[in-house]
Amino acid sequence: MTEATEASDAIDKPLQGIRVLDLTRLLPGPVATMHLADMGAEVIKIEDPGLGDYARTMGPVRKEVSQFFIAVNRGKRGMRLDFKDAAQRDEFLKLAESADVVVESFRPGVMDKLGVGWEVLRRRNPKLVMCAISGYGQDGPFAQLAGHDINYVGMAGMLEQNVGPDGIPALPNLQIGDLLGGAQAAVQGILAALIGARASGKGRFVDVSMTDAVFAHNIMPLVAVNNFGRTAPPGRDLLTGGVPCYNVYRTSDNRYMAVGALELKFWESCCEVLGRPDLKKRHWSLGQQVGGDDAKAVKAELDAIFAQHTLAAWTAKFAAADCCVTPVLRADEALAHPLLQARGMAERKEHPTEGPYWAAGPAVKFRA
Repeated sequence: MTEATEASDAIDKPLQGIRVLDLTRLLPGPVATMHLADMGAEVIKIEDPGLGDYARTMGPVRKEVSQFFIAVNRGKRGMRLDFKDAAQRDEFLKLAESADVVVESFRPGVMDKLGVGWEVLRRRNPKLVMCAISGYGQDGPFAQLAGHDINYVGMAGMLEQNVGPDGIPALPNLQIGDLLGGAQAAVQGILAALIGARASGKGRFVDVSMTDAVFAHNIMPLVAVNNFGRTAPPGRDLLTGGVPCYNVYRTSDNRYMAVGALELKFWESCCEVLGRPDLKKRHWSLGQQVGGDDAKAVKAELDAIFAQHTLAAWTAKFAAADCCVTPVLRADEALAHPLLQARGMAERKEHPTEGPYWAAGPAVKFRA
C-alpha cells in the first residue's frame, strides 16, 4: 500500500542505488533518513495503517499533515504496513531482502516481538545494515525507559550548562539529543556500516543511543572536569558566557549581536570597530580568568556600547571587519539572507497536498 509523497531531485548523488526502509517516527530517525535521501538514497517510509507517524498531526494541519511532518520527510516514498498481519509482515521481509538499510526507533525488543528483528532480517539479507535509534541504547539500566530530547541532554550533562541569566537551564530550540545524538550519529553509523558491508559482504547492527552521542560530544565540560575536577559554573565557561570576546550583546532595538572574537587578532579588530582600542589588551588569552572579575567588567562595558545602536546599525558597522561578529537572526530572516540564498539553503518546495513551503537545503553538498 503506497501513498504519494514528494519526489527527490533526480540528479546524480553518491547514495544513488541505496535503498532504505524507514520505520521511524517523529524527529531523530526521519531526519537521519532525510539526510540519506538528500544524498541520493531511495527511502521508503513505512508507517502503520492507523495514526502512522505521530508527527503527521503535531502542530497546525492545513489539509492532511503538519509542516513538522513535511519538514523531515521530504524525498521519501510512503507505505503503510501492519506488522501484526502475517501477509503484510511478509511483504516487509521481502522488501528487506533487497534493501541496504533498515532504520527503526522502537524501544529495544519491539522489532523482535513483531517478528522483524535483527536476527530474522540478517538471515534474509546478510548484507543488510540495521540501525536502531533509542534514547539510552539497546542495553544498560535505562534501555526500556521512555524519554525525549530534554531527558537525553539532561542525562548527558549538557543541559546543566545551558542556562539563562536567571540560572535556570534554558531549552534550546535545536534538539541536540534528537538531531546530533539521533540523526547525525545514525547517519554516521549507517554510512560506516554500508562501507563495511560493501567490503566484507556482511551487514552490521548499528546501536545509536541519543544520550551516548550527546555525552560523546560534550567536549568542553569534559575538558573542565579533567582540568578542575568538575564543570565550570553554568554560564561561566569559555564558550558559555565566561569571556567578553565570546558572548551575545543586546542592541538598542532589543535584538542581539553575536561576538565570537576568540582569537586575539579578531578581538583587536572588534575593539577598533567598537571605538575602544584600550580594551585590546583585556582579551581572555592574555591571562584573565574565565568568568573572573575582569571578564565581567569588560562584558559590562560591551553591554553598554552595544546598547547604543540598533542591530542593523551594528551589522553595517561590522560588515567590513573580519572579526567574527554577526547579527543574531530569526529563522525568517535567515531564509532571506544572501548567505543562505547563495548557498541554495533556502528552498521553495511544493508538497502534493499541502502546497508550497520553505525547506532547508541539503546539509552536505557534493561536487564532481
